[in-house]
Amino acid sequence: MFKSILAGVVLAFGVSASANTIFDDLVNLQQQAIQSQVGIQELTWQVGDSANYNINMGFISGTMVMKVSSVTADGIWMDQDMDLGMMGQQKVQTLIDKNTGAIKKMIVNGQEQQPPAQDIEVVSTNQEKVTVPAGTFDSMHVVARDKNQSGDINVWMNPLIVPMSGMLKQVAPGQLGEVTVECTAFHKQ
Repeated sequence: MFKSILAGVVLAFGVSASANTIFDDLVNLQQQAIQSQVGIQELTWQVGDSANYNINMGFISGTMVMKVSSVTADGIWMDQDMDLGMMGQQKVQTLIDKNTGAIKKMIVNGQEQQPPAQDIEVVSTNQEKVTVPAGTFDSMHVVARDKNQSGDINVWMNPLIVPMSGMLKQVAPGQLGEVTVECTAFHKQ
């Protein structure tokens, strides 16, 4: 469970993956939650695991689909397809070490990117119910902080039911204002 919480928090914080600041914020928020799932056991994600999300940044809204596309000897490939309407679309493919949760390789819109260094601290955790479009769930509410950025990230997660990051809801500061991500559906193999 600790691996799942840690991976969820890390995915929630982020990886700067492109020049577009909105996509940077979203990818940063998602990639950090993955690493919160490591620590006790290896990641057990399977091909076909998926989660769908609504994204709201005030005047900009869109969707994101995360899915496991393959599991190889090198690790787990996770795809994130984001559609932010007038702001465009982005595809992020990430190779994740299933033993450590480390990002081994990242490809954004067909171009390899350097995974960033991350310095994250968990400020607090507690159990709460959270309601999102996918339903009402028991969750772990994690407040975390990237020491290189200002503002706290709030993540409600349950990695036992939601595949990959375990994320049900996330509220975080972004370069263009607050970013809210909410789970609309998920499928776990």
